[in-house]
Amino acid sequence: MISHEQLTHVANTFGTPTYVYDKNIMIRQYDLLEDHISYSPKQIKYACKANSNLAILKVFRDLGCGVDVVSAGELFLALKAGFSPEKILFTGNNLAEWEMEYAASHDISMTLDSLSQLETYGRINPHSRVFIRINPNLGAGHHKHVITGGLQSKFGIYHTQIHDAQKIAARSNLIIGGVHMHIGSGILDPDLLIHGVSSLLESASHFPHLEFVDIGGGLGIPYESENNPLDTEVFGEKLSTLFTSWVTSYGSPVTLVLEPGRFLVAQSGILLTRVTAIKSNPKYIFIGLDTGFNHFMRPILYNAYHEITVVGCHDTALAPVTVCGNICESGDIFAKNRLLPPIREGDLLAIHDVGAYGFSMASTYNARGLPAEVLVDGDQFILIRKRDDFQDLLFNQVYEVYGDE
Repeated sequence: MISHEQLTHVANTFGTPTYVYDKNIMIRQYDLLEDHISYSPKQIKYACKANSNLAILKVFRDLGCGVDVVSAGELFLALKAGFSPEKILFTGNNLAEWEMEYAASHDISMTLDSLSQLETYGRINPHSRVFIRINPNLGAGHHKHVITGGLQSKFGIYHTQIHDAQKIAARSNLIIGGVHMHIGSGILDPDLLIHGVSSLLESASHFPHLEFVDIGGGLGIPYESENNPLDTEVFGEKLSTLFTSWVTSYGSPVTLVLEPGRFLVAQSGILLTRVTAIKSNPKYIFIGLDTGFNHFMRPILYNAYHEITVVGCHDTALAPVTVCGNICESGDIFAKNRLLPPIREGDLLAIHDVGAYGFSMASTYNARGLPAEVLVDGDQFILIRKRDDFQDLLFNQVYEVYGDE
């Protein structure tokens, strides 16, 4: 865990706001899955939409992990990070034809998300082996925006349409070599995850030539201290038992694939920020920061809770304060009426568990540049992304061609 002294060093060396990641926590989380899921063969593929910085991709590459990508851009980054094509799985939705062609040109395994996309890919790359994503009519997650199964979800081929998928694949001489499912994100109940896997395996039994069954991700982390973490030992034991039994009845060897993202990186990350203003009215005390929802969207998008600590403060006297950002939107709030110790202008605050869906969802709204990113590896502090400057705000703007020539 990154210490307060290390965070102070990062602020003094690299400034704020800065995303700070602990490499050791990433390794710890990966090892939990490797150690507790005994079924073999299995493949863990990091869902890099959680955080696609090249340095983080390389951490997982060096662990022997694969990678799950959802766009041609993420595929480009995975290849740039040194993942071999056989370690990459492309699981997109509503893909443009050029994205499919780009993947096919690099011999990347594809997961197709709809009947129409299966048909399109069959025309682009006939006689290939593909995965299909099945919607098992089961959804779960920490917020309605991350539930990815069920009738209301845009994702996957509905489980009653699998025979249609087989017909389309046959017309293009595609071999359905894998089935995939992802019911949602942030799940802490092992039994709910296993229930989803059971539903997928029911559908998988209808496909005679499977080499892979991909159970997706969805493994959660406890954002609030009163939440219990996912018991990976229980999950791993139940998953391995269920999968072994199913493979025996299926009659041929099948590789288990899972695609954790949040579980691997969320707890590794801290958004380090400085207090720039404090104001109060008869009801609230507002703590203003040098960052905003442009840098970290989860609170405004999901009403997500994240622990906040005052770096270097050990005062036990607490008072309710509202922690807010520097974006011109009333919803730019990180915490409302949160009990925190005394805070002064210039103090450093740490927003915790931001390694997943933090920087990867950031923007330059209000023309505020993107923050720096730093990887902590033991006693090393490695700058893995420079902070934006004003010139970066002009990137790709073709302003010379209009006005003031």
